[in-house]
Amino acid sequence: MHVIVSGAAGHLGRVLLPQLCATDGIDRVTGIDLQPIRYTHPRLHAVQADAASERAREALAGADALVHLAFVLLRGRRDGDAMRRANVGAAETLLGAAADAGAARLIFLSSAAVYGQGENLRETADLEPLTSFLYARHKVECERWLAAQLPQAAVLRPHIILGPNAVPLLKRLAASRLLPRLPHPHPRLQCVHEEDVAQAIVAALLRDVRGPFNLAAAEDFSLQELVSARRAKAVALPLPVLRAGLSATWRLTGWGGEPGWLEGVRRTLTLDCSRARTQLDWQPRHERWQEILASTFAKP
Repeated sequence: MHVIVSGAAGHLGRVLLPQLCATDGIDRVTGIDLQPIRYTHPRLHAVQADAASERAREALAGADALVHLAFVLLRGRRDGDAMRRANVGAAETLLGAAADAGAARLIFLSSAAVYGQGENLRETADLEPLTSFLYARHKVECERWLAAQLPQAAVLRPHIILGPNAVPLLKRLAASRLLPRLPHPHPRLQCVHEEDVAQAIVAALLRDVRGPFNLAAAEDFSLQELVSARRAKAVALPLPVLRAGLSATWRLTGWGGEPGWLEGVRRTLTLDCSRARTQLDWQPRHERWQEILASTFAKP
């Protein structure tokens, strides 16, 4: 099997490439990314190109599968239209081109953020992302396009992805002592280890599956528990204060993106992952959030 991975130099791509290259039945991997791909392997061919470019589409020739990871989480100083082109436009272009080129397996990395909020949600739950969180809205737009145009695609919806290669913003949030002051009971969240997400992608490649799959470790947690696990003393601030601080930082430096995503910490979002466990035979190695947190900050 020849597998194409877009966004291969990204946080999850760095974890996925070694797993793909070590998998029996996958004899060639092509990684596409605008940034240099540092990982090397005899089975891996690196293409330095934008996911929406002609060069990326040319790399699809002879491919059996496409795993589309390339996506902008926080827009920084980009305007909203530019972020949408980088997310929705690139996804539709590359996934559509892969299907036209004859790729039998199409995998799109979505996010639990498409739900917005809810408890023990299955994949049939309504997609109601936070209106102020562009990333989640773009994921939903891509999912709806896939459902209409390429229903054979598999869509993975991981919760917060943590691990040694986690997005720097997520690492900073997990390490922060600043918490929003929230009423009891505190909202519950979940996370999932990057290695287990990569494992689910490989499983989807090797099976004839389609449609959405939730991915999360079994245990849930509150932000207060997250801080306590690090033996740090939390400083609880009103949510509007945190939002104003993040908004000012974003406008001055571009860091952190629009503060709309912060609304998510006010809402419980937990997933039922039985479909992945049944159809993908997905057995995550990291089930306890404390273990995932420790792995995220472990020194190499």
